[in-house]
Amino acid sequence: MQHRIVVLGAGYAGAVAAGRLARRLRREDVAITLVNAEPDFVERVRMHQLATGQELRPRPFAEMFAGTGVRLRLARVTAVDVDRRTVTTAATAEQDAPEELEYDTLVYALGSGWNDQGVPGAAEHADEIAGRRGALRLRRRLAALPAGQPVLVVGGGLTGLEAVTEIAEARPDLDVALAARGALGDWLSPKGRRHLRKVVDGLGVTVHEHTAVTAVASDHVTTADGGSVPAAVTVWTTGFAVHPIPRATALEVTGTGRIVVDRTMRSVSHPDVYAIGDAAQATGPAGNPLRMSCASGLPMAWQAADAIAARLTGGKLPNTPLRYVNQCVSLGRRQGLVQYVTADDRAVRAALTGRTAALYKELICKGAAWAVSHPMLGLPARRRPLVPAPARSTPSLTTTTEKAA
Repeated sequence: MQHRIVVLGAGYAGAVAAGRLARRLRREDVAITLVNAEPDFVERVRMHQLATGQELRPRPFAEMFAGTGVRLRLARVTAVDVDRRTVTTAATAEQDAPEELEYDTLVYALGSGWNDQGVPGAAEHADEIAGRRGALRLRRRLAALPAGQPVLVVGGGLTGLEAVTEIAEARPDLDVALAARGALGDWLSPKGRRHLRKVVDGLGVTVHEHTAVTAVASDHVTTADGGSVPAAVTVWTTGFAVHPIPRATALEVTGTGRIVVDRTMRSVSHPDVYAIGDAAQATGPAGNPLRMSCASGLPMAWQAADAIAARLTGGKLPNTPLRYVNQCVSLGRRQGLVQYVTADDRAVRAALTGRTAALYKELICKGAAWAVSHPMLGLPARRRPLVPAPARSTPSLTTTTEKAA
């Protein structure tokens, strides 16, 4: 019988993992099913561009995975039973009835969504760009705003910086502002901070530093000091939250609901489950959790796919350290910032700025999309037959083969 591998989620991590598994394993040995709610790949790192009216290239999964042997299932995941090894999906436009999928190996890559942090009024009145639906809604709202109206981006992290500069560049007729809990770009090097300040000042962005937003209304936000900042549109970019599905399972998760994994992205509690991308709690070189990002998700996908293939075929487990090199920030279409960092993501003095940095960031985005769009390219085929599976009554996190490797 074929070994059944089910991959949940076709974002950067899930789509890359599915393609890499198809490249590593023989079709006669495995059945790979990729489950996703949407038929097209969403370039999440470009949602700020979509929100400002730019058109993104469509990337249908049916074309991307044609001829790979990966079965695409368009459905919304509603539950995972790690004891019965089943996934339940809900009815959608493409699927008339709920379905239950059985798996032998599960790759959980459902990612994350926006996080309103429980701030009163944020869910009702704020817009988000964590996904395509939210970005398109913001796009409609921005397009309908007359000149002179105030737009406030809440959150001074990478997403907030990209959003506020993109909006200010696309709509110079609007009164665009940023509310940051700390100082502007306080995690950057001095060179990075200087360039960031120069760009936001040049775009006419008003920056409210050391400003915590405590409530959101339809036309303003309230700050922790009792002040008020006008906002016809409030864009909320204060972080991401994972889907509640893992919390409802027997998987070991963190307090925020991320699945705890080992260095091969394997669940520490359930050896037939792997988690990658934003939904996984993996650690970097210094033992710190990897941040939610495309920069983390892609190497996690490579690590998980290679580990699964190795365990199924009796090969050597991957031992590639997960580390960071830089943080790439687009500051509109003409400016960018590439902050070089240590392996554990701390800024160093070196930084690339200006038009060159913008081109660099664009190449990074295109490269990530290329990796997803060409799942069977860029990796030598090393397909090996599967080794007999151990008895399922006594699963082990460390096999004899792994010890030898």
